[in-house]
Amino acid sequence: MEGMTKLELLHTSALDAPTLIAARSLLDGAFDGLDEHDWNHALGGMHALVWEDDGLIGHASVVQRSLLHGGRALRAGYVEAVAVRGDRRSSGHATTMMNALETIIRDAYDLGALSASEAAGDFYAHRNWHRWKGRLHALTPQGTVRTEDDEGSVHVLPAGAPLDLTADLVADFRDGDLW
Repeated sequence: MEGMTKLELLHTSALDAPTLIAARSLLDGAFDGLDEHDWNHALGGMHALVWEDDGLIGHASVVQRSLLHGGRALRAGYVEAVAVRGDRRSSGHATTMMNALETIIRDAYDLGALSASEAAGDFYAHRNWHRWKGRLHALTPQGTVRTEDDEGSVHVLPAGAPLDLTADLVADFRDGDLW
């Protein structure tokens, strides 16, 4: 039986140790091969947490990144670590979390961005996220490199900055997955 659900929006700095442990456990259960880099990518921004009774059943976060597009550095709200516990999927919890994060993105960033699996692509498309059609690159210690393997998986949510979805898009550097 479903319990009472509650959405919380908290910055990483406001998450206590038990909440961080619960979030990491939820993500470990949702993603095969979640590593320390993936976990660190989800930290440092705002978290949308869905609680049911005393348990965490959903997590998503938005962190700030810089994306280069059209000769400009854009402040991007980059969505990370979107997951709902397996037995609570298809209950609207991902929609609830994304509604909250998209409000933050529209209010604070030039655009939203995320990298999604093929299976999740339709979910984001229905939310007016657009698949990036241009080439993808990343800034690295070795210079700017093309990230062809990520092409087709990056989606953006326009939030004020003019975007040409067929142009090149360049991500700032981070350890682990670049997108």
